[in-house]
Amino acid sequence: MSRFAIIAFDADDTLWHNERLYLSTQTQFKQLLAQYHSPAWIDDRLYQTEVRNLQHYGYGIKAFALSMIETAIELTEGRITGTEIQTILDSVRQMLEAEVELLEHVAETLANLADRYSLMVITKGDLLDQETKIARSGLAGYFRHVEIVSDKSKESYARLLERLDLAPKQFLMVGNSLRSDILPVLALGGSAVYVPYPNTWLHESAARPPAEQAGYYEIEHLGLLPGLLHRLEHGEE
Repeated sequence: MSRFAIIAFDADDTLWHNERLYLSTQTQFKQLLAQYHSPAWIDDRLYQTEVRNLQHYGYGIKAFALSMIETAIELTEGRITGTEIQTILDSVRQMLEAEVELLEHVAETLANLADRYSLMVITKGDLLDQETKIARSGLAGYFRHVEIVSDKSKESYARLLERLDLAPKQFLMVGNSLRSDILPVLALGGSAVYVPYPNTWLHESAARPPAEQAGYYEIEHLGLLPGLLHRLEHGEE
């Protein structure tokens, strides 16, 4: 019998590239406002606006768009033009329509594991955007469960496990965000595999758990997950 009843995966920057879309659009945004402020100042004010707006707009590209428009109005003291607002909206539409590009090793790893485990995807953000990306990724068939949530916290994971009638020790979460994918699951007594991504939004950053933390594992890429699971199932980790 398997040690884990469900293996859950984060989506953005765990299964497919995502953060680099934000970075590219943010670069365009800074160029748009270059006559008003320095790039570092624009970055800082945009980040402050995004974090302040999380309680209102949540996560995702559309929330990012609203925060960019709000920041542009503030930093230009209302002088931003309709044409410039349209430029921001056009860049956001390009993000929404961008090709879903899988990370290396993802497709073969999911195919490998789906025959032996019940797989799940847990992602936060805009419902329509996330549903669309999952559908366009070509990965939907590997997952028995798909959860799109407004946030990932200890409490939201606890509610999910209760609904699935799972004990935390039966649950393994795989993701690139220490704040959202790893620490809340460990706090519940579950297991988590951290797969670092080259770029992570500052709000998702957190200190790594100690190496000896029970249930915590780290791998360089998803292609190493089947080997880790084999070792865990045979008591070698």
